[in-house]
Amino acid sequence: MRMQLLDKFLGSPHHPLLPAPTRLRTWSCPGGTCGDREGFGGVPHPTPSLCPPAAGTMEIVYVYVKKRSEFGKQCNFSDRQAELNIDIMPNPELAEQFVERNPVDTGIQCSISMSEHEANSERFEMETRGVNHVEGGWPKDVNPLELEQTIRFRKKVEKDENYVNAIMQLGSIMEHCIKQNNAIDIYEEYFNDEEAVEVTEEDPSAKTINVFRDPQEIKRAATHLSWHPDGNRKLAVAYSCLDFQRAPVGMSSDSYIWDLENPNKPELALKPSSPLVTLEFNPKDSHVLLGGCYNGQIACWDTRKGSLVAELSTIEFSHRDPVYGTIWLQSKTGTECFSASTDGQVMWWDIRKMSEPTEVVILDITKKEQLENALGAVSLEFESALPTKFMVGTEQGIVISCNRKAKTSAEKIVCTFPGHHGPIYALQRNPFYPKNFLTVGDWTARIWSEDSRESSIMWTMFERETRREKILEARHREMRLKEKGKAEGRDEEQTDEELAVDLEALVSKAEEEFFDIIFAELKKKEADAIKLTPVPQQPSPEEDQVVEEGEEAAGEEGGEEVEEDLA
Repeated sequence: MRMQLLDKFLGSPHHPLLPAPTRLRTWSCPGGTCGDREGFGGVPHPTPSLCPPAAGTMEIVYVYVKKRSEFGKQCNFSDRQAELNIDIMPNPELAEQFVERNPVDTGIQCSISMSEHEANSERFEMETRGVNHVEGGWPKDVNPLELEQTIRFRKKVEKDENYVNAIMQLGSIMEHCIKQNNAIDIYEEYFNDEEAVEVTEEDPSAKTINVFRDPQEIKRAATHLSWHPDGNRKLAVAYSCLDFQRAPVGMSSDSYIWDLENPNKPELALKPSSPLVTLEFNPKDSHVLLGGCYNGQIACWDTRKGSLVAELSTIEFSHRDPVYGTIWLQSKTGTECFSASTDGQVMWWDIRKMSEPTEVVILDITKKEQLENALGAVSLEFESALPTKFMVGTEQGIVISCNRKAKTSAEKIVCTFPGHHGPIYALQRNPFYPKNFLTVGDWTARIWSEDSRESSIMWTMFERETRREKILEARHREMRLKEKGKAEGRDEEQTDEELAVDLEALVSKAEEEFFDIIFAELKKKEADAIKLTPVPQQPSPEEDQVVEEGEEAAGEEGGEEVEEDLA
């Protein structure tokens, strides 16, 4: 016998909104159909039959029975105008329970959400080609690089009548504009009533644009930078190792010229005989560079001729120590320069003849011109506004002011400015007030004036440097005392004992002065207190008589009491 079970219902058989089902069991057999019913409600009972279930197939059917009226009103859709069925007026009592939000601000982000990502990619080599443009508009017979020729041509143009007429016409227009400015207040504030918006000040910062790394495997220090005079689109960098006799084996001595837009590959490699400590572009001819070598030689390059040295000074007539400063001089030829080194010499050169210097100044502040007493130069300063003067910063912390056009060599050293306790690594004049200049050394920056040679007019000092300066001063004082004791023929032990005795005496003297001051203050306070206390007034003669009579009466009464006691 095969039996099938069929459940026909809407949703789950246990849905709460559906009525209880009526289960109808039917059998199909040859003689007819028979079955029975369980539950309630529903369909007419089929005709009973006595056929057994095993004679056919049995089906179990679930039938859900519900009246049509119980389903609710039938929906009837039609196209007609809107009708107002009921109008409920607002209740003011209910409105008092709420707070009206007017206006309502809602923030909506309309822009696309974006994120910033950074990734390091492999460098690729680029090649840039361009065309050099020179200044135009000048006649053929005038060289725009020569200052004298351009000034002479300008003076010639200024005397021309057409130029004068053009200036007169432009002058009237300019006068009209100036009068307009006088009639209208261009600085008038139209929104004074508005509150000022607070602007948050950002900390000063710098953004890294490019990084120029030494292309050699053995990395070296970048000892000097020089910007290209035309446009500052190129940068000359001198690379060297300043550790004496500690340079790694196989270290390259090349220096490079970089293009700011191509940090991957240098534009040109300069190949000196010795590593460069300083490197400078020629301000009149940007193709020419001047370099100071570690072995004391002066080298000159012309980038149009390649990487090799164009001119080189002879080793016999060059500096004996590394060249730390080179500066181009403003001359008609544009070929003059001078250099300074820690050997205590300043040399003038002409790159057309580099076999020997044209002039030498020994930095001996005693003015005896002895190279043994010379101070080593670390930095140089030359201002075009003062063509005969130059300044040198030394290893000993002294600034030397020199005059090149002096008659004798001793007179070339004008004055000195002592103040730093270490090498002066930077020296720069104020371009607007040439008498003032700035020095940097021993963790401090100092501003000087040529009118005040004893000390700097302004300086920076930190706590660490203050302690260091005090320690240095104490050590210098001890050294001077020791040298003085040795000069007098005393031993170091005696000098130390004297120092200890002197220190004890100083301490005791300071204590005495301290206590004297305290005692003086106490005496002063006591004197002030005495002055402030009230002085008792002297009684008059009549009051004295009254007081005496009262005392006599009191004495008589006391005597009577004593007599009574005795009785």
